[in-house]
Amino acid sequence: MPSTDNTPANSAVSEIKEQRRAALKEWLGGLSDHALQLDSLRPASADASFRQFYRIDTNDGRSLIAMDAPPVTENSAAFIKMANLLKSINLTVPEVLEQNLEAGFLLVTDLGLHTYAHVLNHDTAHKLYLDAIDALVLMQAQSQPDVLPEYDRAFLLRELNIFTEWYVNKHLGVTLNEKQTATLDKVFDHLLASALAQPQVYVHRDFHSRNLMWMDKGNPGIIDFQDAVYGPITYDLVSLLRDAYVQWDEEMVLDWAIRYWEKAKRAGLPVAPDIDSFYRDFEWMGLQRHLKILGIFTRLSHRDGKDNFLADIPTVMEYVRKTCHRYKELVPLLRLLDELENTAPQVGYTF
Repeated sequence: MPSTDNTPANSAVSEIKEQRRAALKEWLGGLSDHALQLDSLRPASADASFRQFYRIDTNDGRSLIAMDAPPVTENSAAFIKMANLLKSINLTVPEVLEQNLEAGFLLVTDLGLHTYAHVLNHDTAHKLYLDAIDALVLMQAQSQPDVLPEYDRAFLLRELNIFTEWYVNKHLGVTLNEKQTATLDKVFDHLLASALAQPQVYVHRDFHSRNLMWMDKGNPGIIDFQDAVYGPITYDLVSLLRDAYVQWDEEMVLDWAIRYWEKAKRAGLPVAPDIDSFYRDFEWMGLQRHLKILGIFTRLSHRDGKDNFLADIPTVMEYVRKTCHRYKELVPLLRLLDELENTAPQVGYTF
């Protein structure tokens, strides 16, 4: 396991968080319209970003969510814009009740305690995923250009380069030689060409079990949408069905993917006309996403001290290897991964 001996850094981060929590509480204290019980402020969830979420009770027995999103790193204006957009499509999202963009504070409605990750099992999965697919098709069917940032080639490539910088260079401790770089670049080119050739729609970018809330009415609730873009039509589906945090049998994934494809066609979405082409697009999009995730999870560990994400690397790597194995254009990446893992310094990683 990589060293996590960064106690001074952690102490400084904790101090900053506490300072921001105090400032958030002071801001909440000035909001007179919601009858907030300030002493009930408590952590609501963990997050891979720099945001902090707190649950706070009201005098009438409800709870709300106070969000601390430091303006230096987080875009609260984008959160508000996307919340309003998704609400206008009749999707279930938190309603922004109060905002202080300068400080990075928001007060929003509470969608409850149960994410999909909490309630998914073999008995519940089919219904929950069909609800999520219906929500996804509804969102995509309303897509228009020039509303959200474009998920263009440069953007997608920057994400792939996170894999090279953080997973290969930092985590494995390997510097690629000229031949290895050429191999990786060629695979990247294949993935980028596939993504950019797909129809473009609204893309949540993290449409998975930790960002979907189980709701009695209007299921699912959708959160963490501030990074939404206009991009490839298969991206959110692969986020949902090839989730880094929960894995399903290939047969189940294929069944759900076909159901999405059929619903999307009925909704008039421009998906590939045959399922084989669509599923290839889906798998190649998944590979781009999973390479990025390998980079992000290792960056969270090495840069931010969040080592818990390393436990999910084996699931993500299994997705990567299975996809590479199925397509001749991607087999060189499989061979490169074998080569890198054989030459990486033996530092005792435990996953």
